[in-house]
Amino acid sequence: MLVRDAMSSMILTVGPAHTLRQSARLMSERRIGSAVVLDPDTYGIGILTERDILNSLGLGQDPDHETAGTHTTTDVVFAAPEWTLDEAAEAMARGGFRHLIVLDGREPVGIVSVRDIIRCWAQARHPFTTLVS
Repeated sequence: MLVRDAMSSMILTVGPAHTLRQSARLMSERRIGSAVVLDPDTYGIGILTERDILNSLGLGQDPDHETAGTHTTTDVVFAAPEWTLDEAAEAMARGGFRHLIVLDGREPVGIVSVRDIIRCWAQARHPFTTLVS
């Protein structure tokens, strides 16, 4: 099974100037754990995760003043749609993260999470069982 089979193609993108509160609200509304941060000035692609927001709050930082750009992970490992789920899981385990931005060329086309991979593996093992996501 490939990353393209497991990824979500509905990507939440935010800009570096979005506050953490704005980003968290958008993530919460969509019931997702990450957002792609696009910086139009640098053509940089980063990721903001629920963990980044939690770490900021844990430090006592104000989510109305802290920005996505300040808390974005920019040294991102990207996946390709044709990677296997094993390759994606290995990259996540090696890097200690739970989300991969999927690029087709230079364009983000999806996000794959540990939950997506587990869901696909479980469905492959038990194809007649309905799994709740």
